[in-house]
Amino acid sequence: MTAIQEGLFAYAILSRVAYVVFVGWALRREERFGPVMPFSVFRKRASFVMHHDAFAFILLCVATRNTWMLPIRPGTSLVVGAVLVIVGLGTKLWAARTLGSGAYYWLNFFAPEAAGNPVTTGPYRFVSNPMYTIGYLQTYGLALITRSLPGLIAAVFSQAAILTFYFVVEKPHFTRLHRSS
Repeated sequence: MTAIQEGLFAYAILSRVAYVVFVGWALRREERFGPVMPFSVFRKRASFVMHHDAFAFILLCVATRNTWMLPIRPGTSLVVGAVLVIVGLGTKLWAARTLGSGAYYWLNFFAPEAAGNPVTTGPYRFVSNPMYTIGYLQTYGLALITRSLPGLIAAVFSQAAILTFYFVVEKPHFTRLHRSS
């Protein structure tokens, strides 16, 4: 890898760290100390960090294309990668639509009284956490389409980071929220 590619890899990894650390910190602070930040402010900041993270990942994959030597034809990796992107994005959009925009941005941390029952419709009837599992297939798909080994590594890191966030921040909150109701 070139120095620029290494820098973009570090940028993508740090963007993911910034995403999970900022969102995790803000949500835990909100849960512990009550209304600290208006939801609209959090949502705007979280959205910026999330979009920035996606941009960094896409930039990494494009800048490091053809660094993953696969024993399959480029056309095959393109088709398989495109299927992964479609399934991943489709699942993520389906899950987001099922939850609604407030839940997508963790509204229940800011307004626990407005939290509904656990969702069992949409993709949630098949998978307990479609956003962070199947919803990450598009990252692997893009790495495969671009044949980017740093992209594949960043995809694995990104999913591991968001699953860690889920188990450390989101799931304990969800358990506390629904245990008391």
